Amino acid sequence: MNNEQSEIHIPVLKNEVLKYLDPKPNENFIDCTIGMGGHAKLILEKNGPNGKVLGIEKDPELFKRLLSLKIERLVLANDSYSNLKEIIEKEGFDNISGILFDLGLSSWHLEKSGRGFSFLKNEPLDMRYNLNGMKAKDVLQEWPKKEIEKILKECGEERFAKEIAQEIVENRRFKKIEKTFQLVEVIKKAVPSWYRNRKIHFATKTFQALRIVVNHELENLKVTLPQALEVLEKKGGLVIFSFHSLEDRIVKNFLKENFKKGQIKILTPHTIMPTFQEVKKNPRARSAKLRAAIKI
Repeated sequence: MNNEQSEIHIPVLKNEVLKYLDPKPNENFIDCTIGMGGHAKLILEKNGPNGKVLGIEKDPELFKRLLSLKIERLVLANDSYSNLKEIIEKEGFDNISGILFDLGLSSWHLEKSGRGFSFLKNEPLDMRYNLNGMKAKDVLQEWPKKEIEKILKECGEERFAKEIAQEIVENRRFKKIEKTFQLVEVIKKAVPSWYRNRKIHFATKTFQALRIVVNHELENLKVTLPQALEVLEKKGGLVIFSFHSLEDRIVKNFLKENFKKGQIKILTPHTIMPTFQEVKKNPRARSAKLRAAIKI
């Protein structure tokens, strides 16, 4: 990996990923959210000389960067993991010993994409991974107040959803909300002062909600998990880490249901969290929750 890539991407919970996937020589794995390739590279160090990793990346720009790295035994697909079975068929990728999902937003998207994922940079409110469909600014400009309130509540778990939605609708009558700093100011006006002074930035949940909605993140996760279990070989590992309670709830319920059906053994009765040392080195790891299972 070149300097730019290694600097901005530190794989989260890497020891735990290797422990639960347990890659052995010549086994095949899928990284459904390959991002900057950090986890895939760790797996490839263990599954040589003939084992492969199929890496799925939705974002065309990130995909081009990965292609340019020319990593041996890495098969790449520029697609959404919601099409997992289709991708596997197209690539002729079989004998799958493990599947990884890192559901977090990549550092590259926050720091380099210029698409408004971060409330700390003044960028256009785009927030799309695959550059298709509606942008975040379209939601803010066109959706009715009730719908905006609903997504802030459901996808952001934002306690001031009603007030923020009201402020968005009032502001857009005079000027389109097209940049991240504009939206931050709107949120700031809508929430009480004590909320603005907490450890968690007051815009975090609104930005999360918009990103989830624009990219259909929760729907895609629900669609892909059954496919992942289906394509796994017996004794194959499934490792998923999420970064907010909505994703974690979907993963937890999926594993619980399939444990009851006798299809998997859950390897993590409780979520695995990063250590204090890891969070110190990589602050973005702080909200990661890992769950793992094995197909039986």
